[in-house]
Amino acid sequence: MTERKENIKDLFIEEEMKDSYLSYAMSVIMSRALPDARDGLKPSQRRILVAMNDLNLSPRAKFRKCAKIAGDTTGNYHPHGEQVVYPTLVRMAQDFNYRYPLIQGQGNFGSIDGDPPAAMRYTEARMTDVTITIMEDLEKRTVDYTPNYDDTRTEPVVLPSKFPNLLCNGCSGIAVGMATSIPPHNTNEICDGIAMVIDNPEVTIEELMTVITGPDFPTGAQICGTSGIKEGYKTGRGTIIVRAKAHVETSKTGRKSIVVTEIPYQLNRDNILERIALLVREELLKGISDVRNESDRHGSRLVIDLKKGEDEEVVLNQLYKHTKLQDTFSIIMIALVDNRPETLNLKQMLICYIEHRKVVIVKRTRFLLEKAQNRAHVLEGLKIALNNIDRVIELIKTSDTVDAARRGLISTFSLSEIQANAILDMRLQRLTGLEQGKIDAEYEKLCADIKEYQSILANEKLVLDIIKKDVAEIKEQFGDKRRTEIVGAVGDLEREDLITEENVTVIISHEGYIKRLPLSAYRKQQRGGKGVIGAEMKEGDFAEHLFVASTHDYILFFTDQGKVYWLKVYDVPQMGKITKGRALINLLELKEGENVTSFIPVRNFDDRQLVMATSHGIIKKTVLKAYGNPKKGGIIAINLDEGDTLIGVKLTNGKQDLILGTNRGAVRFSEEDVRSVGRVRAE
Repeated sequence: MTERKENIKDLFIEEEMKDSYLSYAMSVIMSRALPDARDGLKPSQRRILVAMNDLNLSPRAKFRKCAKIAGDTTGNYHPHGEQVVYPTLVRMAQDFNYRYPLIQGQGNFGSIDGDPPAAMRYTEARMTDVTITIMEDLEKRTVDYTPNYDDTRTEPVVLPSKFPNLLCNGCSGIAVGMATSIPPHNTNEICDGIAMVIDNPEVTIEELMTVITGPDFPTGAQICGTSGIKEGYKTGRGTIIVRAKAHVETSKTGRKSIVVTEIPYQLNRDNILERIALLVREELLKGISDVRNESDRHGSRLVIDLKKGEDEEVVLNQLYKHTKLQDTFSIIMIALVDNRPETLNLKQMLICYIEHRKVVIVKRTRFLLEKAQNRAHVLEGLKIALNNIDRVIELIKTSDTVDAARRGLISTFSLSEIQANAILDMRLQRLTGLEQGKIDAEYEKLCADIKEYQSILANEKLVLDIIKKDVAEIKEQFGDKRRTEIVGAVGDLEREDLITEENVTVIISHEGYIKRLPLSAYRKQQRGGKGVIGAEMKEGDFAEHLFVASTHDYILFFTDQGKVYWLKVYDVPQMGKITKGRALINLLELKEGENVTSFIPVRNFDDRQLVMATSHGIIKKTVLKAYGNPKKGGIIAINLDEGDTLIGVKLTNGKQDLILGTNRGAVRFSEEDVRSVGRVRAE
């Protein structure tokens, strides 16, 4: 019986966990989740495109089954299973996820409504024109190659990417301890930005933003404000508010509907409608009678029918507040630079593209120069042979073997082995005058090309000029209008933005109960009407004040202790006519023994005057706008002497007559005789 030998090492588990997790984290960061800053592709995406290039799936080629593409990708480059590769392939074909799709799909590739794609055995795909520009010059040794996972072939480390894919299509991914979220942009703007950096390497982010105005999402919508864009472009991190584009339509019957035609990026239309329907059922959204999806292949169309008489602006604000029709997009511009994750600003991303293209163009030029020099070398030998054709023919005829003829040509005419082989392989038809002229013309063109290639390699400015020419061609070929509109900044939606403005009746009882009722509760009656209950109170109480105000108005409550409190009319409970209302003490932070003596409804805190009178006969006049800073706990309206109380407050225009009365008589005087003072001073 043989003794079994095992290689077992004793390790501390915490050390092994740390080392293993670090290896896992680096694998995810380097080989899965983050894009390369040069071509904007993750390894899985790059390998899919390389596999399609191997299959010659050009934009004009016949579609091939996605099962074949996924199989070749996993078999040759990406050994993580077809169920991982296929969703990545599908995403690159979806025009609602990619601003400029890299794959053209045929069949069911899913929808913006969340419908899943068909199985890969049913769908077909091929590359788009954009992808061709990303793969362009791959065969000219422009990029480095590395062995694939099983050393049976090599794969490119990065693609030449004439198309600025990283910024034009963006990228998102979650790694270990970090995530990237690069928004897509408009090709016209990115190409202009690249040219601007080339022309002026010292250009600032602010100057770049004159041409690159902001992200341009494939689903359109609106970006609210530019502060988040500026922050993201300057630091590589920022947050922008994206809002759906909507308008109001009125039917022939007069019913209004809110129609949403563009939604924020990476959202699901059906999920949005389900959320709206749920909020309506739970009565968190009011004024909506029906929601439906009328979208088709021409674009999005979400229809939200409003109840009769509802304010469409208020309902739309409610939708923005409570649903994903207004969403935030986090800008996190992290990409791999020299195999290290880095947070890049806008200019740095453009520089990464330019530097990559410089390397590609230099390598391509060296390849072309070497190829041209090799061909010119051959043509030089052919020209020597043609100029000495009789001696060449005689030498070949008298040689016993091909090797002897080759050695004879090399020694007689000082040729290289390559030139001698080309002469021996030359067909007799090349001896005609026409063929000799073609050789001379080809040689002259090669000499001009060699001179041009050498000039490019010797002058970086010429390389930059080629990059500018390339991006101009990209702009001409793929440039289009912006889809995402950048509008003014929006603040946080206040409660007032979510409540319909309407006139209501406010009732305050003698014992301090308050409520509001819609004006429709008091219908107009004809002659002989029997009347309706105006307000029903508890025994001993009665309606002391009744007035009409807008739901967006303030009510100022003045107390006998000289303080003033604010309350929005929409914060007054809406109740029926037979309910007594809510006690003011439950709505205002009144102190014990503090009683409301006056109230004034106001909409705007303007230059009108508030005239106050105390029990000791003190009169004070203060401009209304001095009370325009509401505070929950109230503020001092007038300083009172000990034993004095505030008995009344009136709103005036500053030029009215005032009458003060007691049980002993009254006095009348012009308001202009009273000097206006500050809020906390007494007259």
